[in-house]
Amino acid sequence: MKMTRPVSLGFVGLAVTAALLFFERSLTARQSPASSATATKSMVPDNPSEHPAPPQPIPYSHKKHLALGLECKTCHTNPEPGKLMTFPDTGKCMQCHVTVAKEKPTIQKLASYAKSKQAVPWVRVYTVLPGVTWSHRPHLQAGVDCETCHGQVRDMEQMSEVTSVTTMYVCLNCHDTNHAKTACDTCHKS
Repeated sequence: MKMTRPVSLGFVGLAVTAALLFFERSLTARQSPASSATATKSMVPDNPSEHPAPPQPIPYSHKKHLALGLECKTCHTNPEPGKLMTFPDTGKCMQCHVTVAKEKPTIQKLASYAKSKQAVPWVRVYTVLPGVTWSHRPHLQAGVDCETCHGQVRDMEQMSEVTSVTTMYVCLNCHDTNHAKTACDTCHKS
């Protein structure tokens, strides 16, 4: 009697998974962008939409500063494509705070950073998930307002990660609606 070697269940599982993914991709490729986004919604779990604000080295109120007429781009710049927005330089802060509220301990702490030409060690509030390549630049060039993704920052006393972008579906839906690229490699580089 001839003995045959049993096929590993792991290999079978891998083959079945690959076949299903191939089948799903071929179906998705033939669907309209909106139905592609809907298909993705069912496959991608929700990310939390709100995270508590991390403690910052200097308390900062976006609400107070935006009420004075400052805009996001006054402090946050994006000097290079593919980079995240930067934190403001202490010199930028001191343009006003050399005279405004200079007696307050938090402003004195800010002034000491500026005097020593050190950056304030701000704690980044937003993170880009692993596997995602993302940049503000194309979104800003397309006219997307900061509030579209970051929520009503002008109402936030303390910045926390409040976002409408909780799933890949939300990204794809916005891209579909605004006729932006939806190919996987738009956001997922290998």
